[in-house]
Amino acid sequence: MGKKTIEENTITEGIIWKQLLIFFFPIMLGTLIQQLYTTVDTIIVGRFVGKAALASVGGPAAVLSTIVVTFFNGLANGAAVVIAQYYGAKDKGRLHTGLHTAYLFSIVVSLVISVVGAVLTPWLLKIMNTPQDMMASSTTYLRIYFMGILFTLVYNMGAAIMRAVGDSKRPLLYLVVCCVLNIGLDIFMVVILKMGIAGAALATVFSQCVSAFLVTWSLTKDYDSMKLQFRELRMEASVLKRELKIGIPGALQACAYGVTNVVIQASINSFGTDTVAGWAAYGKLDLIFWTVSSALGAAVTTFVGQNYGAGKWDRVYKSIRVNIGISYVFTGMIIFTLYAFCEPMYHMFTTDPKVIDIGVYMLRFLVPSYLLSILLENLDGGLRGVGDVLWPTIFTFGGLFLIRLPWVMILTPIYHKVEILLISYPIAWGGTLLFVIPYYFWKKKKCFNKICSEK
Repeated sequence: MGKKTIEENTITEGIIWKQLLIFFFPIMLGTLIQQLYTTVDTIIVGRFVGKAALASVGGPAAVLSTIVVTFFNGLANGAAVVIAQYYGAKDKGRLHTGLHTAYLFSIVVSLVISVVGAVLTPWLLKIMNTPQDMMASSTTYLRIYFMGILFTLVYNMGAAIMRAVGDSKRPLLYLVVCCVLNIGLDIFMVVILKMGIAGAALATVFSQCVSAFLVTWSLTKDYDSMKLQFRELRMEASVLKRELKIGIPGALQACAYGVTNVVIQASINSFGTDTVAGWAAYGKLDLIFWTVSSALGAAVTTFVGQNYGAGKWDRVYKSIRVNIGISYVFTGMIIFTLYAFCEPMYHMFTTDPKVIDIGVYMLRFLVPSYLLSILLENLDGGLRGVGDVLWPTIFTFGGLFLIRLPWVMILTPIYHKVEILLISYPIAWGGTLLFVIPYYFWKKKKCFNKICSEK
């Protein structure tokens, strides 16, 4: 691949829907491949180790690891928004500073998380009511995962920076290479060497290490106007403050989802190992939607961020509208596919008929509510692109802690039915949208009036 200059990657001009799709597909495929790392672990562990190990990898361990990664990704997205705005404004000096501040920050944070996570793993699993037959395997998997989390977080920050300047292809290419490596290592360590759940965790860590190396190498070589130089690594206070101002609310929002998922996982655990295993496998199929949703959110955030930096407000709001239309097309396809073919999909993870029946019921109950979630993702992504994260985060907290969490903690123990727990998802999304939609239009009107007054 040839080098790209800062002028060659701009998305502040041209046909929006085409650019969104061109930019979106590599992000979506890259996210799918990244999730495939853990999905392959789940399939191989479920087939070659056992039901308890399957529940460990896809249940409590998955929830805790997801909380950590999504929290950090919120911080990375804050850095990416700032970098996208500098990029759109063609401010090369601040772009250089933003890159080095964000990269060093990712290293420092990952080292802290690695130590704290490894030490607290048994306690975290205990407060989630993890079944005793899953404790040992869940602890092993999580501790290995935390010890290698540096590679995951460095890759995620580097990939976010690359996408912020319009390059979504290189992260995809690197993940394809690492996914193939991960599958090979999974087979070698779990099936051939019989290393069990530890082998699956190590395979994922080694593969993430390669992806972190490749993205770092690219940042040092492939961008004329944004070149990572290790001797320049330092955290500029003013830039870090701006990145964190946008990133922390997003990270807290992601963490809030994670906290409610911990409570939900604890509630799921109370239904027994079969339900935990069914929920774990459902979580892997559910990732199909969340992969598309997060990619669409990342695409609209980058588009809005660059055009906001360039002062092109017409493209800011048009890109949000176009992305919503694209989102509903993809979401409709996902709902149909999962609803129609969920039973054979579940057979990839387990042959236990009871686990399959429970999982199919969960999936068919929840997938129609994706239509609410995808709208929320688009509006939140658009507001994040212009640096407005405080109120959307407050609205999200309201939906989670005033609706979903009380619903699960109060009603589920009373009725002890899975469907009572499941319905908390669409109710919380719908309640949040009741506040986000009017806020979005108020924000749009406010910005339009400001533009008119400046003319």
